[in-house]
Amino acid sequence: MIRVVVIDDHDVVRKGIVAYLQTEEDIEIVGQASSGFEGVEIVLQEKPDVVLMDLIMENGTGIEATEKIITDYPDCKVIILTSFYDDEKVFPAIEAGAFSYILKTSTAIEITEAIKKAALGENVIEPKVASKMMTNFRSEKKKLHDDLTEREREVLLCIGDGLTNQEISEKLYIGVKTVKTHVSNILSKLDVHDRTQAAVYVHRNKLLQ
Repeated sequence: MIRVVVIDDHDVVRKGIVAYLQTEEDIEIVGQASSGFEGVEIVLQEKPDVVLMDLIMENGTGIEATEKIITDYPDCKVIILTSFYDDEKVFPAIEAGAFSYILKTSTAIEITEAIKKAALGENVIEPKVASKMMTNFRSEKKKLHDDLTEREREVLLCIGDGLTNQEISEKLYIGVKTVKTHVSNILSKLDVHDRTQAAVYVHRNKLLQ
């Protein structure tokens, strides 16, 4: 059972999402909140697997709430669900520790799939957001990927393409457990926290070109 908290200050939106998710047999709504501050308290109390987080709210933005949640409860997967995909919202949210980033134009099925994938450790990044990452991350960084082995570099490029561990396993003809080991080593060597940030690194350094 995937335990979920929904945080959104729009009552109609929040209640609509909650009502739909409650029809899913493998999802349990353990809390909902209309502000970032309230949401943080509920998350730290209930310890959900996944949090569905709005960005713009009174009494604590989604970015502030995400950063607090990840700092105090790093096992939680925070999915940003918002109408915004401008630079001032996207990049701070990712830096705060957001696991996935999807827009409110997503269908109920897409939102549900994002939750289920997050519970499995798989990121979902809205295409418009991914494109913005590719376009806007231009700052020069030390090329940490030079320290990767050839196989780790191959796995990193697959992460940049949005492939899951299973898909990487099938593409490179290696076991899923081996893929997980490579991913762990890659995150450590690149000094990033998760696959989303690793994908950002790939596009920032134009490694897919």
